[in-house]
Amino acid sequence: MDIDYQLAFDLAPVGLVLSRHRTMVDCNRAVCEMFGASREELVGQSFQVLYPSADEYERTGARIAPILNAKGHYADERVMRRVGGRLQGEAFWCHVTGRSLDRNDPHAAGIWTFEDLSAHRPVRAELTPREREVAALVMNGLTAKAMGKLLGISPRTVEVYRARLMRKYGASSTADLVHRLMGG
Repeated sequence: MDIDYQLAFDLAPVGLVLSRHRTMVDCNRAVCEMFGASREELVGQSFQVLYPSADEYERTGARIAPILNAKGHYADERVMRRVGGRLQGEAFWCHVTGRSLDRNDPHAAGIWTFEDLSAHRPVRAELTPREREVAALVMNGLTAKAMGKLLGISPRTVEVYRARLMRKYGASSTADLVHRLMGG
C-alpha cells in the first residue's frame, strides 16, 4: 500500500509547519485553523506573525537556539497570537515542539508542531511579554534561578514577575498560580 505523505501532512490532527530560517515554508490545515489564516497567508511569513510581540519572537529564538543545537529538538508551552478570522489578535496558550534538521545551524530547517491549549488553559489576565514568558516557565516547574538563567535576568527579577502574576491571578502560592494558569 502506498502512503500519501502530503495528504498525511495536510490532514494530521496536530498543526505542522516546515521552516527555513524561522520562515514558514509549508503548513497544514490544523495550523491554518488554529491561527485563523489560509495557507497562502502563512507560507513565506516569518514565525513572528504568530507571536504576541516582536520582542517575544526574538527572545524565544535566542533562547531555543542553544537547546536545538545541543539536543536537536525543543518543546515548551507559550502564548501565541491568532492572525486572522473572527478571533484575530487573540492570545492563546500553545504547546510547541520542534526538531532542527541541522544541529549546527538550528534555525536553518526544521519541523514544528503546534497544539492549541486554549480549551483547557485560557489566557485570563492581560500579561506583559515578560510575564507570559515567566508564566510559561512557572508551569514547567522551574526555579527562579533556572528561569533567570534562561531569560537572561536575575532570579530576583523573576520573583518580581512571579509576584505580579500571582496578584493578577489572585493566587496565594506558586502551586496555586500554576493551577490558575492551567485554567483551574
